[in-house]
Order: sequence, then structure tokens, then C-alpha cells
Amino acid sequence: MGIEYYAVYRDRKTNHYSKIGENMRYLNKTTNYLLAAVFALALSMQVQAQWVDIQVHDPVMIEAEGQYYIFNTGQGIAMWSSPDLENWDYEGPIFPEAPEWTYDVNPEFENHIWAPDITKHDGTYYLFYSVSAFGRNRSAIAVATNSTLDKDDPDYEWVDHGPVIKSVPGRDMWNAIDPNIAYDEEGNPWMSFGSFWMGLKIFRLDESMTKPLEPQTWHTIAARHRDWTLDERDAGDAANPELDYDEIYDEETLEKNKNMGNGAIEAPFIFKKNGYYYLFASWDRCCRGLESSYKVIVGRAKDITGPYLDMDGNKLKHGGGTIIAKENELWAAVGHPAAYTFDGTDYLVAHAYAKNDEGRPKLILAEITWDENDWPSVTLK
Repeated sequence: MGIEYYAVYRDRKTNHYSKIGENMRYLNKTTNYLLAAVFALALSMQVQAQWVDIQVHDPVMIEAEGQYYIFNTGQGIAMWSSPDLENWDYEGPIFPEAPEWTYDVNPEFENHIWAPDITKHDGTYYLFYSVSAFGRNRSAIAVATNSTLDKDDPDYEWVDHGPVIKSVPGRDMWNAIDPNIAYDEEGNPWMSFGSFWMGLKIFRLDESMTKPLEPQTWHTIAARHRDWTLDERDAGDAANPELDYDEIYDEETLEKNKNMGNGAIEAPFIFKKNGYYYLFASWDRCCRGLESSYKVIVGRAKDITGPYLDMDGNKLKHGGGTIIAKENELWAAVGHPAAYTFDGTDYLVAHAYAKNDEGRPKLILAEITWDENDWPSVTLK
């Protein structure tokens, strides 16, 4: 299968991905055809090009009950379904209204929920999600459950269980967003997560899947260099719009940290294959259209807690990482990776920013190939 991708709208003034009018964003299924041909092709293939309130950012997928489902960042978490990975129907938001507890994390929260992850465990679907604000680590990862993903099933109902973990500015040098659930050889669930600050963490969940196993033991699985002169409120890449960096840092420090990464890593995803746990993650910056610099990196380990090593033997928690997807002639950046096996084929799922479409983010579904040493690669077309 080739790459599938879908477009959404970006507000150029704010760099936020937001509604078009009252409640619309457009989903535009494209190939290499011109726009007119795309519409004709969509009609002939009965592909629905819908104007809907959705962000195709931070997508995750699951195969369930004869369907494929996508969950992604957006108002209330967006949900899509497909019988074949090609023709997608919008299923609406998971949360039409924001859970009440979210306002304790962010009083200005407007139900724009980030970076979900979906998993099935012991017959129940668990949807983990992030509540935060851009460039801050006053954040929480929460979870909701359902017995089915079929909206026509009378048992379909999402039950929110609230926060699993929270991060607090001034207390924590990590950020409670971008969750991913993976399972060890004994079937125990682990949550990896993180964005900027001091990197990506992992801990084991308890049997309820709604809180950490006690006593808690956390591990750092990946990180990037972060200059110790940076203010602790700083995510690490001057992403926080509330800070006056010219006032906080002198000119020499600003210049020194311009291109060094400065903690710019996020969105872990662990994929088990070939006797290894493969850790995919994003380097650098998202959400800036054509100015984005996201890249997908990978490392692997024999144990789910690491140490994760790149192809050159460098530890990811010491700044290592092998880049497998980045800018090319079509894409300004690609990131927030996930990996799945569907019908015997391994896929990388991510979003990327299209150079030929004003930097709008697109949903990527690319086949993963493996070399003789069991390292993954993808080709973005």
C-alpha cells in the first residue's frame, strides 16, 4: 500500500490548528493528481472528502471488530473508522464536552485534547489522552474506557477515569503528554510518555490500567541535550510563548542553544518485533507548518525499560537516535510516529507537513521494511 494522507487547516497567525468557521476543518484525500482529478477520483472510489472538525495530528490506530480506527488530536479527540485503511468515515468526538477535571490542569482549556493512544487489554478498550497548553508542562495524561468501538453497539459508551499522572511546573522536569502503552513479555502494561524538558519516561501501570503500579519505578528511555542555563519553565526549544527569552538569556546563551536540540524530543512509541522493543520518537519541532523540523528516530532494546540503543550503539537516553524519516522534496517535516502490523504488513503512522500544500499536516501511512540486521526503514513518497 502507498502512503495515505489527509489535510487540515492551520491558522498562520497563531500556528494553532483550529476550526474553519463554526465547526469545520477539511479532510482532503489526495494522491499525485491535480485537485480536480482528486475530486473525480474520490467520487469514483466512493471516498468521502468531508468537511469536519478534525485535526490530523498525532494519529494512532487500532484494528478492532472488523474495522480500523484512527484517534487523533482535536476537539474532544477525533475518531475515524475504515473497513480497508483507504476509505474513512468521521465518527465524531470522543468527548463532545471537556471532562470537568481538565479545567484544574488548564483553566483556559477548550477541549482541544492532544496525542491520544488506544489499546485493548482484557477485553476493554483504553483510550489515553493528554491535557496541556503549548510550551508548558502543567499537564496530565488521563484515560477513558469502552467495551466496544462500534458506535452502533448499544454498549458503546466512553467512561472517563480522569488523570493517570500529572506534571507540575517547578516540581517536575518532565511533561505528562504523548502517552503510549506497550506490553512486556509477561503481558504487563507500561506507559511511555514525554515531551521536551528532561526527555521520555516509562513506568508500569497497575492492573486497573488507570494509575502507576506501586511502588513506582520510573525509567528515562530517551533524552536530548538540554543546556543547564535554560530556565526550568522553558520546554527546551524556546517554545513557550509566555517567556521573554531576550530578557531571560544573554546573547551568547541564545546563540549557543540555537541548533543543539535543547531537549527537543517527544512522542515515544514502543513496537515489539524481532526479539526487540523498538522505540520510535520525534526530534525537533512540530506545529509550525513549513517551518516545522520534526524527524522520526528509532532505537531498540531487549528490555522494555531499556537501555535503548541506536544503530551506532549510542544510548537514546544520552542523546542517541537513528533518523529514519525527515524532510524531503515533498515534506517539510514528519513526526509523532506510531507503528503497527496489519494483515502481516508493518506500517509507520505519523503526520507530516506538505510542501506543496502550504505546510498543512497530512496523515502518513507508510510500509516499514527491515534490513538484514532487523533495523527499520521507511520511504516517504
